[in-house]
Amino acid sequence: MKKGCILLLLMSVISLPLIAQNIIYSNLKELLAQDGDTVAVLRVERRSKNQIVLTGGADYRITAGNDESMCRRLKKRCFAVRDEKGDLYLNCRKLRYKKLRFGAWYAPAVQLGKKIYFCAMPLGSVVGGNFVEEDDVKLGGNIGDALAASSLVTKRVCYELNAETGKIEFLDKNKMVELLKKSPELKKAYLKEDSQEAKHTFKYLLELKEQQKP
Repeated sequence: MKKGCILLLLMSVISLPLIAQNIIYSNLKELLAQDGDTVAVLRVERRSKNQIVLTGGADYRITAGNDESMCRRLKKRCFAVRDEKGDLYLNCRKLRYKKLRFGAWYAPAVQLGKKIYFCAMPLGSVVGGNFVEEDDVKLGGNIGDALAASSLVTKRVCYELNAETGKIEFLDKNKMVELLKKSPELKKAYLKEDSQEAKHTFKYLLELKEQQKP
């Protein structure tokens, strides 16, 4: 009788759904270690095209409801957040490439191993020099220079943040093909679209993320 009760109790515990949580990360190290702080309320709001055109910045505004202190932390000090659905967003406030900045607010992101991919659009070389700080993460290398000189600087594209080096580089076609080499069907579809804009590239990053789930 006792064994039967214990078995039923164990089965009831196992059958309980896992409670998804909203998690905020203060820096890249916390994100990699999955060691963030949980928050009860996390509101993810997609900004309108008019808002982006008028004030610049990334695609998503993320707040903590009526908690003003947490809202300030999310806006200025938080590095990334993961909502209860598991979606990841990076704070663009400190992401830089020389005189190019991405503005405030959050960009959708995908983590694949120790690299994080996000889509955003630089504000431009003229205004980008404002508010550049020493600890800002910057795009580097020849790829960054090529991006700054190209027409892609005025479009929303994807970037790669290397968590080991801290460097951010433009996710160009060659890098994307390398990522997709183990998924021939996705690679074929990506090459068929032949576009480096985020609206095309990001969906393949999401597909790769799904394929890598255990």
